[in-house]
Amino acid sequence: MASTSASETTHPVVFTTQTAYPLPSQKFMIPASWKRYQLSQLVNKALSLPKPIPFEFLVRGEILRGTLAEWCTENGVGEEETLEIEYFESVLPPQRMSNIPHEDWVSSVSCQLPGHFLTAAYDGALRIFDYSQKLLHTIPAHGAPATSVALVPPLAGESSDLVLIASASHDLTARLTRVDLSDPAQPRSETLASLHLHTAPLSSVAASASHILTSSWDGLIGLWDAAIPETDEVPLEEGAAPESRKKRRKVAEDSEGAAAPRPKRKAPVQVLKSHTARVSRVVFGRGRDTNTAYSCGMDSTVRAWDLENAVCTSTITAANKPFLDIALTPSGSSALAASTDRTVCQYDVRAAASSTMTPAVAALAHPATPSSVAVPADTADEHRVVTGAYDGVVRLWDLRSAKGAVASFKAWDGQASAGGRKILSVDWARGLVGVGGEGGVEVWKVGDAERAQFS
Repeated sequence: MASTSASETTHPVVFTTQTAYPLPSQKFMIPASWKRYQLSQLVNKALSLPKPIPFEFLVRGEILRGTLAEWCTENGVGEEETLEIEYFESVLPPQRMSNIPHEDWVSSVSCQLPGHFLTAAYDGALRIFDYSQKLLHTIPAHGAPATSVALVPPLAGESSDLVLIASASHDLTARLTRVDLSDPAQPRSETLASLHLHTAPLSSVAASASHILTSSWDGLIGLWDAAIPETDEVPLEEGAAPESRKKRRKVAEDSEGAAAPRPKRKAPVQVLKSHTARVSRVVFGRGRDTNTAYSCGMDSTVRAWDLENAVCTSTITAANKPFLDIALTPSGSSALAASTDRTVCQYDVRAAASSTMTPAVAALAHPATPSSVAVPADTADEHRVVTGAYDGVVRLWDLRSAKGAVASFKAWDGQASAGGRKILSVDWARGLVGVGGEGGVEVWKVGDAERAQFS
């Protein structure tokens, strides 16, 4: 360890880590004037790492942002008291990769299809872009604003060139559209089914390999199988909106050059009833837990569902927290819910009760309403999360330190009239964060993006 002058104050420290770079279990006398940079140097030198690795340091649930002395003063810790400091690898600053303009607001963006981005917009269309920002295909799926888009994971043995996309809309339906990407120069699509249950605009859609979930402002959640029926399961209503059907048929003819077959009308397998106000978002359980779903709504609740029996198994009740979005940590043990009270709260879904207020494990405070939340889809990282807010800022958080974001960036910064453009959606996969909202779509590299062949 570097020598220090005799007059310099030191502090006893024990280091811990969950990384692959543990220090020997011993007490270090650390100069109180040291900051993160000096501590990171110490760890690298003590381990003789061939390539320097930057580390962050966590002191009693707070990331160290100043000197040790400043932290001790703020928290009333004496000079002789031994501090246990956990260190973990730093995340490189987010890097803007591309801007994908849209003529209308983008309500939903998905990074789940390798090599591509999916978007849903207020013009009712779904769009597929490749990593070079090229628009590959436009799908005129809906006759009203599209609110959500999700990739239906392929079953084992299915061709990767044929993808199934689920979308939801203000037109009171969700739709299943098959896209053939075998010819990148001329992808083709066909809307195979429309999902009919809801009597108010749909707010979200989620997909597993075999089932679809929809949520709506009518307070209901629909569970559907992903199979395409041979005949209508729901009869066509007499005199039902012929103008909108005619409009969609005309758009489809313009897009494909010939009239497309009418999508088959699907009925739900189950209807989930428990929310007492608008449902904002519904998601499947993580990993193999496909028989469980979680939802959040404007009734200030997060609910867990047994899909097989169509019952609400537990309810997280918050005080005056209308929820806008929800995401699960990779283990599925925690739910992150964004609220109009300008917080994103972490809840332990295993400890949820049905009758009392459920305290949050952590609360991430925002200066503006957070509209969306996402965790990395392809890692086991339990701690990092990104949020998008109505102030146009995306924030990267570490759940071990809820006092402030680790990093942040403003979407559409520098564009004409970009000020105040709201973020409506974020998604995170393969080290890339897609941001959708009033300014279109931006893509940022966040964390490990080595596997993303971004060109």
